Amino acid sequence: AIPNLPAPDVKIGKDESGNELIRKHGSPKNFSFKPRDHIEIGEILDIIDIERAAKVSGTRFAYLKKEGVLLEFALAQFAFDSLIKEGLIPIIPPELIKTETMKKLGYMDAGGAKDMFHIEKDGLTLIGTAEHTIVTMHMDETFLERDLPKRYVGFSSAFRREAGSYGKDTRGIFRVHQFDKVEMVSYITPEKDVSEHEYLLSLEEKFFQALGIPYQVVKMCTADLGFPIARKFDIEAWIPTQEKYREVTSASTTTNFQARRLNIRYQDGVEKKFVHILNGTAIAIPRTLIAILENYQQEDGSVIIPEVLKNYINIDKISPKNK
Repeated sequence: AIPNLPAPDVKIGKDESGNELIRKHGSPKNFSFKPRDHIEIGEILDIIDIERAAKVSGTRFAYLKKEGVLLEFALAQFAFDSLIKEGLIPIIPPELIKTETMKKLGYMDAGGAKDMFHIEKDGLTLIGTAEHTIVTMHMDETFLERDLPKRYVGFSSAFRREAGSYGKDTRGIFRVHQFDKVEMVSYITPEKDVSEHEYLLSLEEKFFQALGIPYQVVKMCTADLGFPIARKFDIEAWIPTQEKYREVTSASTTTNFQARRLNIRYQDGVEKKFVHILNGTAIAIPRTLIAILENYQQEDGSVIIPEVLKNYINIDKISPKNK
């Protein structure tokens, strides 16, 4: 019933208005025309189909098509190439987790279970992020101290009911039930917690700097922390048609909260101690696509491909075409 304690440097707040702006990077573009939102761009370019997805699967789903698919894989490959160079271990984890195991992560507490898709007959739950099955992979194991930090980068689909978001972001692909994501997970010794958290955040910032997307870094106050989280930073990207910054990544430390519940330790001399576990979004595909489509759009409806992705996708821009 008791969540993880906030880190001492986390500001006390009653809601998201208490979150702290840490820094901004880049300046929003001044368009010489009225920018289109990602839904209109997706229709013009025939790369996002929400209408047919609604027919087949209901609301908050989409078909990604043509160059939209290529752009997704370009983003994922760019993230993997960058993070493998940093020494992270690539992994594709299971997308179903035992519900009993999911409970140990702490996200099902305080009403969190209703935001998940459960397959009760089989005692399984669909993961909301690769973190869920990467963190639990080392359940009931003990690391040697010399093997830490242990860092992974995983790719998976993520499934979320968005139970608390009725009426919010119902249009488009900003808040959907299923999306793909590249996620980072670190296991470290406790004294490295703060430096590791800053490191994961720096990796996230490098991605958006490389993509040329204006963003801001926000530090969550106590009211905006999840049940197992002690400290959390969000990166919010500039979305031109909304004229505001929106969350695209997060980086969190759960200190030893999840490690205790999952019994993940490290050998420190003769003593076994609990590791600290951190996680961070490398690339959440739909929201990053939105930021690219809206920030790189041209007046004729085309979208320029960010320079860093051109070698992966082998085109310079996506142009309108006959469907």
